[in-house]
Formats: sequence, structure tokens, C-alpha cells
Amino acid sequence: MSNLKKYMPKVLSSVLSLTILCSTIGAASYSAGAKSTDTETTNTNISDTSSNVKSVSEEKTKKLSKNETVYIIANADGSPKKVIVSDWIKNTAKAKSFGDISNLDNIVNVKGDETYTVNENNMYEWSADGNDIYYQGTGKSELPVGLSVSYTLDGKKISADKLAGQSGKVKIRFDYTNRQSEKIKIDGKEEEIYVPFVMLTGMMLDNDVFRNVEVSNGKVINDGSHTYVAGFALPKMQSNLGIDSKDFEIPDYVEITADVKNFELATSFTLAANDMFSDIDFSKVDDKIDALSDSLDELTDAADQLIDGSSQLYDGLKTLLDKSGELIEGVDQLYDGAEKISSGAQELDNGAGALASGAKDLDNGVGTLKDGADSLDSGVSSLNDGAVSLDSGISQLQGYVATLSSGLNTISGNSESLNAGAKQIFDTLLATADAQIAVAGLQADKLTISNYAQVLDKLVGSLSEDNVKTVAYNTALETVTTTVNSQKDVIREAVESAVRKQVTEGVLASAGYSMTAEQYDSAVASGQIPDEVQVQINTAVSTQMSSSSIQSTIDSNTQSQIQSLIDTNMQSDEVQSQISFAVEKASAGKQSLSALKEQLDSYNKFYQGVLTYTDGVDKANAGAQQILGGTYALKDGSGALKDGAGQLKSGSVTLKDGTKTLKDGSGSLKSGAQSLKNGTSELNSGAKNLAQGVASLKEGSSALVSGVKQLKDGSMTLNDGLKKFKEDGIGVLVDAVGGDVNRFVSRLKAVSEVSSHYKSYSGISDDMDGKVDFIYKTDSIEK
Repeated sequence: MSNLKKYMPKVLSSVLSLTILCSTIGAASYSAGAKSTDTETTNTNISDTSSNVKSVSEEKTKKLSKNETVYIIANADGSPKKVIVSDWIKNTAKAKSFGDISNLDNIVNVKGDETYTVNENNMYEWSADGNDIYYQGTGKSELPVGLSVSYTLDGKKISADKLAGQSGKVKIRFDYTNRQSEKIKIDGKEEEIYVPFVMLTGMMLDNDVFRNVEVSNGKVINDGSHTYVAGFALPKMQSNLGIDSKDFEIPDYVEITADVKNFELATSFTLAANDMFSDIDFSKVDDKIDALSDSLDELTDAADQLIDGSSQLYDGLKTLLDKSGELIEGVDQLYDGAEKISSGAQELDNGAGALASGAKDLDNGVGTLKDGADSLDSGVSSLNDGAVSLDSGISQLQGYVATLSSGLNTISGNSESLNAGAKQIFDTLLATADAQIAVAGLQADKLTISNYAQVLDKLVGSLSEDNVKTVAYNTALETVTTTVNSQKDVIREAVESAVRKQVTEGVLASAGYSMTAEQYDSAVASGQIPDEVQVQINTAVSTQMSSSSIQSTIDSNTQSQIQSLIDTNMQSDEVQSQISFAVEKASAGKQSLSALKEQLDSYNKFYQGVLTYTDGVDKANAGAQQILGGTYALKDGSGALKDGAGQLKSGSVTLKDGTKTLKDGSGSLKSGAQSLKNGTSELNSGAKNLAQGVASLKEGSSALVSGVKQLKDGSMTLNDGLKKFKEDGIGVLVDAVGGDVNRFVSRLKAVSEVSSHYKSYSGISDDMDGKVDFIYKTDSIEK
């Protein structure tokens, strides 16, 4: 037991190191082989070399195998952002078709034009036609191994984004969480065994930023400008093998320390693989422990071959890196093409949608057209019958119009004589009216057809009672005034005599004679008044009578007397009777004039009617002539209409039959357009998935090239490590064969069995072999 404790660390380290190195060669070779033909040859050679390492070679060869690479695009802390899965199905038997199981989304054939169908059980039936199938998709299942990256600066935890640009002592730790396990019996006891994933993490560090770099469980190589770091871990292998960590600790993390200035970090790559444990053959170990020695001899030979293989790996990775430029260029072209396909598919889908909608509208419209054609045919039949009746009716109408036109032409010929006779009668009536007005003593303009109404209305208006009274009064006043004024001298003598009497009486009174003028005259006659007194009195009277004042009084009194006489005469019965008579006479004349106007109006109405009638007859005659001419044109048109209706009837029957055929065709077009729309929708969805997958491939190809570069740099270190492994590890393992390793071998067999069960991340059918590798790429940390 003491020997076991002494040699176990070296034995385990040697065995596990060997399996890791084998895995590295296989995974790197597959990654290269999935991209170019030259690298596929390298993979085959290395795989053949790896098969020689097995203790027993009894693997069942299947006609189909799936090699799967899972690319995990992760944040700087290791949490996954996107999972891109690339599958290569090797169709060794050149099968025409085969089934494949996959739970990926957005599956795209990335190398050929082979197609597939999917059933309800997620079984993909590929029409391979004897070819290998290369496809890619997006993973959605939980990863079997979780990656967590943590950072400390000067002993304190710090996030990746805050670490950028910092300086000091930095520790970067990669922790791996193994989630994939299986219950299995070991020596009769059921235990939980985890799939033995080997985790290999590598990165390239800038020497201007990183110094004094160290790594646990790995190797550091400095080329002067860059430091290359590689470390490995086997999460859950400690419990799988049942080894106490006090005796020997199997690493389950990788830790890198360095002094940094202005921290920044490119990307890191981590490779996870389990297939190196799946192929270990323990058949000879069951017989006797001594047989292990023979296997170790084979292991020694295999180590020599691994050294050679690592050199070939370096050459292959160098070739792959040289070809990576062509790979990226091809992926870029593929990406541009996929974008155009996606855009074109979208436009095609939109167009197909419009076509389907238009076909549906067309079918509806054709149905309406067919109904309209049926209605049109019925209407055209009625039109044809009506055209025949119309043509017959127009023939009859033409005869009637000819008769009417002849009669109207005769009547129109008498219109001028009729108009002249009516005017002559009117002129006679107006002349008679002029004579009656003159006899009545009225003055007015000569009456004509155009002015008689205005002239008579004016005369009637002038004979109103007030106007007549005014005229009669003024006439009487003029007569009375003339008569009174003719007696003016007599009236003046009387007035002068009265004034003289008054003057005489005044003179007498002044002379002292108290008597009247009559008494004075009597006294003079009787000789009572002396002559000298008479002379004085007469002289005084004459003097006063000739004075202006007395003459003015005489004139005023004379005029007053004249006006008094006029007023008295105007109020006399005679004068008032004359005025009343004149009013009565004027009233009678007014009525006569009104009656005369009514008679003239009545005849004027008749006269205008005659003019209107004769004018209407003339126009009717002209219209009848035009109608007669129109009936001839109408007859010609009705004949043409009759002929056209017959042709239209024939055409409507043809149209009716054609629309029925068109309706049948539009229904087929509608069905076909919908089928096209369904197909373009699927094409559009597939084109989008293709574009997304190619975009992921484009992103993954850049990551692959970066990873291959790091793997190339690490492969040189691998060659050196293999040489040291052969010298130190194999020798120690051979020395340890004599120890108690039965328990170790039993658990290692269980680990191998569990490992052999895990062949795919996305799914695999029962008739396929398989292997899967995981490549984790973390984001860079930049200032």
C-alpha cells in the first residue's frame, strides 16, 4: 500500500496526461477536418494512431458517424451568450438517405444542397445521395460543463469591466462545473459517475501588459513578445476515481497569476472533450493484473507514436492556419449570399402574398363578372327584341310626321294674312278712340298699339274727382273774376262817391255845419247855404279828394269791393251748380275711358294671341320639317341598332361561355397562388434561418481561426511535453504496475463506460457512432 501511495500520483498524472494529449490531438484534428479536405486526411492518420493506443480494438464499426463541435460564445465571466453547433455526419456507406436526431434550431446545410424533412419526433430524414452532411444550428440545451471566470486585483475580487486599464497583481481563475452524470454499479455498489470531460484552457498574453506569468496545472511559454499559457483540469474526476485529495489532488480548475500594467486581455479558448476515455479497452485487465504490463508496453509504443503525431499535428495546424484566410473569405461570401437570399425570399414572400390576395380578388371579381355576363345576356336578348320593335315603330312614326308636316305647312302659309287683318282691326279701334277723346274735349297723344294703355291710364288719372273740382273751380273763378273786373269803373265811382260823402261830412263838420251830405245838398238846393260857403266847402272837399291818401283809400276800397263781389259770386248757387255739373260730367267721361281701355285691352289680348299662334304655327312647321328629316336618320339608326343588337346577342352568348371558363381558371389560379404563398413563407423562414446560421458561422469562423492559432502555438509545447511524458510518466507507470490498482481500474472502467455513452450534445440516432467537443470563447477585456 505504501508503494501505491508512493507511485499513485505519478501513475495518475501519467495516465490522465496521456488521455488529455490524445484528446487534444483528436479534437484539433476534427476541428481542422471539418473545414478542409487536407486536414481530414490528417485526422484519419491521427485517429489511426490513436486506435493503436487502445488495449483492445473491438469497436463496432458503424456505417454512419457524427462528429460534433459545439462553439460557446461567452462573456468575459464565462457565462454563455450563444451556442453554435457544427455537425459532420460521415456517410461511409454512401447511403442515399438516413435519419438523424437533433434538437437544434435554425439548422442549415453549410456545404451542400442536400435537403431534409422533420417528423414529430425531431427525426431529420436527410436525402444525402451518398454524400457526407455538414450542417450547423443554434443550441438551446444546457451545456454539460459550465464555465466561470473570476478575477482578483491585489487580492480583491473585481469584475472584468472594472479590471480594464488597472495595474497590479492579477489572478484569473477558470472554474468548471460538470453537470453530466450517470448512475452505475461498481463492485456491486451503485455510484454516480460524471462524464470525464478534460478541460484545456489557453490564451495568448501581451508581454507589454503581462509579466511574471504563472499557471496551475499547465505550461507557460514566452517567445519574447507574447506569453502563451495552457492549463488543464478534470472536473469531478476526483470523485469518479474515488481518490482522497490528501493522497493526490486532481485539478478541477485553472488559475493564472501575473503582474499587469494597464490590464487588457484578448480572448481565451477552452476545449472540453471526453472521447479519450470512451475508447479504453479493459478486457485483458479482467484476466490478470500482469496483463497490464503488456498494455503498458503498448502504451510506451503509443507514446512514441504520439510524439510523431504531435509533430504532424503542428504541421496540420500550420496548414489549417494558412488556409484560414480562404475560409474566412468563403464564409464572408456565403454570408453575403445568405443575406441576399433572405432579402430576396422576403420580397418573394411579399409578392406571393400579394399574388394570393390578388388571385382571391380576381376569383371574386370573375364570379361577379360571370353573374354580370349572365345578366348582360338576358339584357341583350331584351335589347334585341326592343330594337326590332323600335325599327317597326319608327317606320309608323315616319308616316305620321309626314302628314303632320304637310298640314302645318298649309296653316303656316296663312299666318301673314291673319296677322295683317288683326292689325287692321286694332288700328280702326284706336282711331275711333281718338275721335271719342277729342269729342269729350280732352287732349291726348295719338293712340297706337304700343302706347294706348299708357295714354288712357294718364287720362283716367287726370279725371279724378279732386282734379276735376280744382279745374272747375279755377275755371269758374276765372270767369267770375273777369266779369267783376269788367265793372271796375262803376265800382270805383260808387266807392269814390261814398268817400266823397264822408269827406264832405267831415268838411261840413269842420265848418260848423252839423249835417249829412244829403242834408247839405238839400240845403244848397233850397238856397240855405251861401255861395261863398259852398265854394269853400267844395274847394276843401276837392282838395282832400285829390290827395294821395284819399286816392289810396279809394283804390283799396275799390279792390276790396271787387274781391268781395268775386267771393259772393263764387258762393252763389249758380256757380256751385256749374262746378258740380263739371265733376259729374268728368266722372262719366272717366268711366267711358276705362271702358274704352278694357275694350282695347281685350282686343290686344286677342291680337297678341293671333301673333303667338301664327308664330307657333311657323315654328311648328319648321320643327316638323326637321322631325321629318330626323325620322329618316332615326330609321337608318334603328336599322343599324337592330343589326348591332343581333351581333351583340351573339357576342353576349360567347362572353357568357368565356366567363364560365374564366371562372374555372381563376379558381385554379387562386388555389395555386395560395400554395405558392405557403411555399414562399416556408422559403422565407428557411432563408432567415440560413442567414442567422451563416452569421453565426461567420462569427464562429473568426473564433476558430484565433483558436487554431493558439492551438498551433500550443502544439509545439505539446510535442515537448510528450517527450517528457514518455521519459517520466510511462516509466513511473510501469514501475507502479506491481501496486494495488484493482480498485482504480474498476472505477476507471466505470468512467470509460459512462464516457462512451455521451456522444452528442444535440442528439444522435441509435445507428450512429459519435463524438463531441466543446470550444468556449470568452469576450475580450479592453480599456
